[in-house]
Amino acid sequence: MTPEQRVAEVLGEAPAPEGTWEREAAYLSAAARRLGVPAAGLAARVRAVAGVAAVEERPNGFLRITVEVPGALVETVRPLSLPDPWPDFPRTWDNPGFAVRYAHARAAAVRRWARDLGVPEEGFRPELLDGPRDRAVLRVLAELPGRLARPARGASFWASYAVRLATAYHDAHELAPAVPVGDEAPSPLHTARVRLARAVEDVLPGPDRL
Repeated sequence: MTPEQRVAEVLGEAPAPEGTWEREAAYLSAAARRLGVPAAGLAARVRAVAGVAAVEERPNGFLRITVEVPGALVETVRPLSLPDPWPDFPRTWDNPGFAVRYAHARAAAVRRWARDLGVPEEGFRPELLDGPRDRAVLRVLAELPGRLARPARGASFWASYAVRLATAYHDAHELAPAVPVGDEAPSPLHTARVRLARAVEDVLPGPDRL
């Protein structure tokens, strides 16, 4: 169980990610106000969770929680069946559906390339997903538990989310390579980024090849 899952158990709900996560992975929770309990007591229980870096009490019963290793959250991502409400054409960046499907296809391709290039599947080290591009993808993925806990929403609720995840992943794919380049040898960082790609592939709708 990841720190985020343990925190959610303590709070009775998934906290909401806050900020860009470029420097720290932070969440906000109003669970103390919702439960009608002292924020200090709930904060103490959250601080005791392994993997929590800090808990700050905010006005109106809010808690701001930071975790030590945000990359661990990819282990909680499972395949989804998100709607794909966009037309097939045009297959250009002007069509949000193309951007989403292309991100899925890129993530699927990364896993094929990784196998061909000898990137190990085992030995995932979530702490290595610490670069700004990796963290940007993690920040969007961190919204999933809260979104999945809400009552059923229409296609537009998930469409905007899928576009943001796709945008973050395209940046990561191009600027934080998940597979070795040139004579570079496979490394634990590649393994970690391939695992991140798998999470993106699991969430975004689309074909494995475009």
